Amino acid sequence: MFSLHPQLEADTHELGRLRLSRVLLHKNSTVPWFILVPEVEATELFELEGEERSRLAAEMDALAAHVKRAFHCDKINVAAIGNLVPQLHVHVIGRRRDDPAWPGVVWGAPIGDETYDEAALALISRRLHEDLDELA
Repeated sequence: MFSLHPQLEADTHELGRLRLSRVLLHKNSTVPWFILVPEVEATELFELEGEERSRLAAEMDALAAHVKRAFHCDKINVAAIGNLVPQLHVHVIGRRRDDPAWPGVVWGAPIGDETYDEAALALISRRLHEDLDELA
């Protein structure tokens, strides 16, 4: 039975599921920061094989393209990093030249702590589902 790591649960809003992964949105709205969590036993990308590896790559690409379009981003950062959460997860973060951490990384940067209101969450979720429906 799959369960989401408690730190991911605490830091994110769950927006839905694709064929392989859960789609999360970081609670900090300063930058559009999404997280894919594949529902697999593997804890590292290199441990995925065949169909799982291909499926995750397709989900990462589709989410990155969605974030770039929906949030008018200059750059998309995609990374499977994180030592505190051992569960395999992939960050997909939209970056703009005017965001508080540009051009540096958002991890550990003082980017603020703005949060999403219910209306913004609903809009983001609806647009995500419309755009990525074929992957669900």
